Amino acid sequence: LGVLSLAGCAITPPRDAAPAPTRAEPATVSCTYRTGGEPARPVDPPDSGEVPATGTVTYLLALGDGIVSLELDRSLAPCAVHSFEHLAAQGWFTGTACHRLGTMGMFILQCGDPTGTGLGGPGYSFDDEFGDDDPAPTTDYPAGTVVMANSGPDANGSQFLLVYKDTTLDRRYTVFGHMDAASTQAVSDLAMQGHDSAFGDSGHPHGPATIEAVSAG
Repeated sequence: LGVLSLAGCAITPPRDAAPAPTRAEPATVSCTYRTGGEPARPVDPPDSGEVPATGTVTYLLALGDGIVSLELDRSLAPCAVHSFEHLAAQGWFTGTACHRLGTMGMFILQCGDPTGTGLGGPGYSFDDEFGDDDPAPTTDYPAGTVVMANSGPDANGSQFLLVYKDTTLDRRYTVFGHMDAASTQAVSDLAMQGHDSAFGDSGHPHGPATIEAVSAG
């Protein structure tokens, strides 16, 4: 009987092995903007249809005493980014007060409602954007995240949240951009001035929190 020894043998992969496939991101996606309700100030809703789904765009908010830079990412949420661009071009955000500040457990500054009540919107809504292959819904939002605020599933409008410290929220929101470190710190500095507790554990900021101007970077 012979004995087969494998000592010193190496197993090599086939030379013609194909590389792992990669998924190409679509250049555009279709967005539906559903009209309904009275806008808080005159504005034209965006047209439903194809919008860009790649690349980033930067917006600078003259917020209170500082400048907050938002890098909006179309690959994360193309419909939300397109909506923000459309509203910004019409001056929707200019002169609006960020009406809600959270400083306990929920570290956010909420903006985008010209009425300053949290009830005002642009007169249209659009769906949440979480991605087709996302894992189980997450509620963790790191400092610097920019997310859509909403009144329930698929009810996005014009309001958004600036997360200035790691935050866990009670449900899932569409992430559509990020702030750089300096901008996150600027919002955090504003938060240090506190709020009036109008909403219980959150309220209207004591510090200057009006968006005086918006410009594309």
